Amino acid sequence: MTTPETRPVYLGGPRFQSDPAELYREMRRDHGAVAPVVLDGDVPAWLVLGYRELHQVTGDPQLFSRDSDLWNQWDRIPADWPLLPMIGRKQPSILYTTGERHRERAAVISEALESVDPFELRGHAERFADELIDGLCGKGSCDIVGEYAMLLPLRVLARIYGFSDEQGPGLVTAMNDMINGREGALDGQRHLGESMYALLAAKAEAPGHDVASRMLANTAGFTLDEVAQDLMVMMAAGHQPTADWIGNSLRLMLTDDRFAASLAGGRHSVGEAMNEVLWEDTPTQNVAGRWTTRDTKLGGRTIARGDLVLLGLAAANGDPHVRTEAGALTGGNNAFFSFGHGEHRCPFPAQEVAEVIARTGIEVLLDRLPDVDLDGSAAELTRRPSPWLRGLTALPVTYTPTPALGASR
Repeated sequence: MTTPETRPVYLGGPRFQSDPAELYREMRRDHGAVAPVVLDGDVPAWLVLGYRELHQVTGDPQLFSRDSDLWNQWDRIPADWPLLPMIGRKQPSILYTTGERHRERAAVISEALESVDPFELRGHAERFADELIDGLCGKGSCDIVGEYAMLLPLRVLARIYGFSDEQGPGLVTAMNDMINGREGALDGQRHLGESMYALLAAKAEAPGHDVASRMLANTAGFTLDEVAQDLMVMMAAGHQPTADWIGNSLRLMLTDDRFAASLAGGRHSVGEAMNEVLWEDTPTQNVAGRWTTRDTKLGGRTIARGDLVLLGLAAANGDPHVRTEAGALTGGNNAFFSFGHGEHRCPFPAQEVAEVIARTGIEVLLDRLPDVDLDGSAAELTRRPSPWLRGLTALPVTYTPTPALGASR
């Protein structure tokens, strides 16, 4: 007989669209800091809900490894499993590399991103943001997510990585299909891979002032496959979460009375909204994963060797043991897990790139559409059905139509 304390929770379904925070509270009540879950196909795993436990897992790569070859469920995984792009067999990417080799690869990525001029980065973000808004400003209404937030990060990343602007829409579709982990996920992964290898072939022939060329020129001895895989990881990690950071922050500013008074001129409140989102509505909800190298105990649970451990970043951010005033403005407190923790956390230069793109995108939109307002009620807003990334399916708004910048020059 199963009870709430022993029954695994399906990691998917409408609860992740409606109110995942309440779902995490229920899981914590029934299971404690570490909960048994099942993935598509009844594949078992563990979801870490506790802040301290997540700190323990991410801080001990020897016990909780990124080596997916350790997984004790591979004999149950079909070749067309839709979560393979998210929880795949060991690939030549930084995600599945451990030890000194991982540290060397992280340094290559950081150096390539640190070489991006911050003023040039913001200039690209402003230009692409203005171009997107030029196509929207005369309409008087639009969907900020589908027509703006979902397009901007990839436009900027494509430019600094070395892609042409024309390749952006196809990459957006492929990336979203892959990350959502449903039908089309494997096709999306293939499209992204083919695009990356084509980019590297072009840059090997004619290097440029871009991230891909800098990674190819690095003398650390990485193979073409390793560089391509790392670029794919960087693109995926930099696009969708940043788009959701823009959408979730604008949703907060448009629906929360605390931001209403400053919305029109709202540059000073943008940073507060973005920081609060990383605590309360973080785009990256759950991350796969870690695999145990031996039998161990975690949060009172017995975790067997080779078990899959999922990182519940959103749940840990809301852990009542460390968040005694959840829901309050978090100010400059950056102790959230939204960028991960430990040696596999998002590299700091990548965080800076994401923040510049997201903040610029929000500021340009508020400058160009100062009377933007939600079209409908906050209760009507829905989320994508993904347990991994939390973002809106749409954010409909209205505003006073204005001429495009090009028309006023």
